[in-house]
Amino acid sequence: MDGVRPIPWLQPTGPLVRRVFRGRGINKLAATVVLGACAAAPQGSFEAQRARMVASQIESRGVRDPAVLRAMRKVPRERFVPAPLRASAYDDRPLPIGLEQTISQPYIVALMTELAQPRAGMKVLEVGTGSGYQAAVLAEIVGSVVSVEILPELGRRASATLGELGYANVRVIVGDGFDGRPDEAPFDAIVVTAAPERIPPPLLEQLALGGRLVIPVGSSDQELLVVTRSSDGYSRRSVIPVRFVPMTGKARD
Repeated sequence: MDGVRPIPWLQPTGPLVRRVFRGRGINKLAATVVLGACAAAPQGSFEAQRARMVASQIESRGVRDPAVLRAMRKVPRERFVPAPLRASAYDDRPLPIGLEQTISQPYIVALMTELAQPRAGMKVLEVGTGSGYQAAVLAEIVGSVVSVEILPELGRRASATLGELGYANVRVIVGDGFDGRPDEAPFDAIVVTAAPERIPPPLLEQLALGGRLVIPVGSSDQELLVVTRSSDGYSRRSVIPVRFVPMTGKARD
């Protein structure tokens, strides 16, 4: 398991496995076999899986930005998921990362990155570090990424993974992303990976002129929005329906 400490909620008798396999006629022994197979995936196969992921899941759905496609081919997604699930890292779906959080479906990561229109030298704010994968994809393209995570355990874990992979242009901060980072604004782009019911006003204020905010908004029904700031104010457009974990902290007040 690559020297990674076993994660209790992903053990064959843990709560996640019980939820996943409950009611599907799969017993504890079968769950053990499934998780063991996931953990044993050969490392050499991941590069080929990334290439297939980009071709079949991302380009085929209309993502065209060459920089985004290069980043998706390069970032080792398997390093951002729990070791027992690494064989599923390139599946066309989100995966659990603990603490009732997920790593987003690869297509959604690529789409949100493209919608932010990232370019070299840009300063980007991410709200909701999670696993750190979205931050790594952005960091392959832009100048710097400031990422805010409200859950300390996830923040520490993501920071460690990003550091191990050499992403020196990403800084992870533990805190409530609802307020953004006013002392470091303005940002050329802001990418939010948790859904508030309404757009947090501080994030709008921290956009640079010409900057873009990419954010899922809503409760039971969510939509992915792109908000662009201009000298005339803000314009917004809805892209697709989505399903993200809810934004917590001040967003719930």
